[in-house]
Amino acid sequence: MNALRKKLDQLKKPFNKGEKWEKYAPAINAFDTFLFVPNHTTKKGAHIRDAVDLKRTMITVVIALLPALIYGIYNTGYQHFSQLGEAFTFMDAFTHGLWKILPMIAVSYIVGLGIEFIFAIYRGHEVNEGFLVTGLLVPMIMPIDIPLWMVGVSVAFAVLIGKEAFGGTGMNILNPALTARVFAFFAYPTFMSGNKVWVSDASKIDAISGETILGTLAAGKDVHYSMWNMFEGAIPGSIAETSTLWILFGAAILVLTGVGSWRIMAGGVIGGAFMGFLFNLWGANDLMSFPWYQQLIVGGFAFGIVFMATDPVSAAQTQKGKWIYGILIGIFCIMIRVFNPAYPEGVMLAILLMNVFAPTIDHYVIQANIKRRKKRLSAVKVKSA
Repeated sequence: MNALRKKLDQLKKPFNKGEKWEKYAPAINAFDTFLFVPNHTTKKGAHIRDAVDLKRTMITVVIALLPALIYGIYNTGYQHFSQLGEAFTFMDAFTHGLWKILPMIAVSYIVGLGIEFIFAIYRGHEVNEGFLVTGLLVPMIMPIDIPLWMVGVSVAFAVLIGKEAFGGTGMNILNPALTARVFAFFAYPTFMSGNKVWVSDASKIDAISGETILGTLAAGKDVHYSMWNMFEGAIPGSIAETSTLWILFGAAILVLTGVGSWRIMAGGVIGGAFMGFLFNLWGANDLMSFPWYQQLIVGGFAFGIVFMATDPVSAAQTQKGKWIYGILIGIFCIMIRVFNPAYPEGVMLAILLMNVFAPTIDHYVIQANIKRRKKRLSAVKVKSA
């Protein structure tokens, strides 16, 4: 590591203050902070000094995403071979999935980081580590058959409009990864509708159907997957959203490390279960009759609640606000699924909607606390008088 440190210091010399390439210092500094802990600390002002910085937080989220991603890679190959009716091994499925997904991840990082670097150089500030997570999340929530250029355009839209337009990392009001998905959803609906095939064999493509469970229910068809299939994730869907089992492993990492809010996660489950149960009592169509507990393990519900709703920038910040925020996401997710079959994947729109209202929720929670304290103070004054 010392040799690497010395080599990097040598490479940084032309980028130092007053040197020839000073303007491009944010680019080389980004590689430095990615490899090593920043070599500066706060010197004045009121700051909490802690070993947990933005880089460690983002890397923790990336680690939490890995179980769902690895299973998603396998499931991509599994869906391909099983729907073609071909014999295959675990490595066959995993290798096929890796071959399909790695280019999507590469495009996401190249386009997103490229834009981040340009803005950092233009504004003269450092490159933030926030895109480490966003760059991985975007391909994980996309269908496997989406063209790479669509991934690139969606990432560019999310970074430019959903993030940099508001001032960069920490200033955005919408989750950038979901902004990319919602752009792709409305710009290229035929690739995001939930009824596209999974396989890539053009000679057999007409004979194969790979609808998601929510797409099947929205079309009024019967679902033939078992409860275990839904929970394990051996079903069609976006790359990493299908396995609630492995998403729960990621949730445990986020909660135990204090990176993700368990209140938002629990609130989302409570809201989704409550609304799903009410619709079960109504039972007017297939989506309403779909068991409430299965609503929580299909589609992007679990993935959205764990990794998207808990985004610390766009979520509610107060403790009580997190409960309200999570419960409303769960409620709106199931409502959108049921009342608008054109958008069976309601968690995306539900989270973006509550991103907008998160500051309002926090405002009223704080105002309620202020009023309560003023009331207590008035009671103390009256009592003492």
